Amino acid sequence: MLLLFVALAVFVAWSWLSYPAVGHWLYDLSMALEAKLYKLHKIEVPIAEMSVSTWQGGPYEAASAILMLHGYSADKNLWLRFARHFVRQYRVIIPDIAGHGETGFKAGGGYDIPLQAKRMIQLLDVCGVEKVHVIGNSMGGYIAAWLAATYPDRIASVALIDPAGVTAPEASDMERHLARGHNPFLINSREEFRQLYAMTMASPPWVPKLILDAIAQRYERQRDELEEIFRDFRASPPMEPKLAEIKCPALLLWGRKDRLIDVSSVPIWSKGIANLRVDVWDGVGHMPMVEQPTNTARLYREFLGNQR
Repeated sequence: MLLLFVALAVFVAWSWLSYPAVGHWLYDLSMALEAKLYKLHKIEVPIAEMSVSTWQGGPYEAASAILMLHGYSADKNLWLRFARHFVRQYRVIIPDIAGHGETGFKAGGGYDIPLQAKRMIQLLDVCGVEKVHVIGNSMGGYIAAWLAATYPDRIASVALIDPAGVTAPEASDMERHLARGHNPFLINSREEFRQLYAMTMASPPWVPKLILDAIAQRYERQRDELEEIFRDFRASPPMEPKLAEIKCPALLLWGRKDRLIDVSSVPIWSKGIANLRVDVWDGVGHMPMVEQPTNTARLYREFLGNQR
C-alpha cells in the first residue's frame, strides 16, 4: 500500500511539474488508440521534398479511394471519427498537409494552395492511386477545389466542407479580426487559444482542459510557422475564376454558425460550379465533420453512392 501511495504521489508531482506536457502525451495516445480502433495505420510517404505523415486504412485494392484534407493549423487527427465510417469499403488516405502535424514545417518551404495541391498529386502517385474522391475542410477544401479544377483526370469527385478560396460577401468574425490587424490563430496564451477554439465550432466535442492547454502550447510554439503558412495560403490565387473548371460531381456542406468563413460564400460556390449539391446545417460551425461526424459521414456516403 505504501508503494502504491508513493507511486501515486510521484505521478501527481510529475503531472503538476510537467503540465501541460502530460496533455501532449495523452492527446497523442488517445489519437493513436482511436486510429487503431478504426483500423487506420500511420504511414510515412516520401514525396519530392519531404516525407508526408498519413493515416491510411481500408482495403488496399479497393475500387475507390478517398483523400481527406484538413484545414489551416489543424492535422490529420481531425478526420478520425469521420473516416471510420469509410474504411470497410474505401481506401482512405489522410495526410498531414505540409507545414502541419507530423509532416512538419520548413521555413521558406512554400505553403500556397497550388503547391500544396501539387504535393497531394505526388502523394497519390507514390500511394499508387490513379483517381480519388477528395474531401476537404477550410484550407483543405481550397486545396480540394484546386485539385478538382486543375487535375480533373485525377479527381473522381470533390466534397467541400466550409472551404476557403473565395471572397465572402459578408465578413466573418475571423475577417473582422484580420481587418483590425489581429490574426486569432497566432496566439500567445491559453486564454487566446480558448477564444480561437470557441470560434472554430458551435458545439465542439468534449476535450479535457489538460489536452486543450497542451494544444494551446503547440500553437504558441508554432506561432512563427503558422504566420508563414497563413501568409502563403492567403496569397494564393482565388478560386472564383477556376470554379467553372470543376466538372466532377461536387458537394458543398456549410455550417450556418461558421465564424471563420461566412456562410454568405455559399452562393459564390453554387454559381460557379455546375450541378453542385449544397447543404447548409443550422446550429453547426466551421467543422461539421468534427461537430457531427456521423451525420457528415452519412451525407458524404449518400453523395458517393449517387455517383454509381
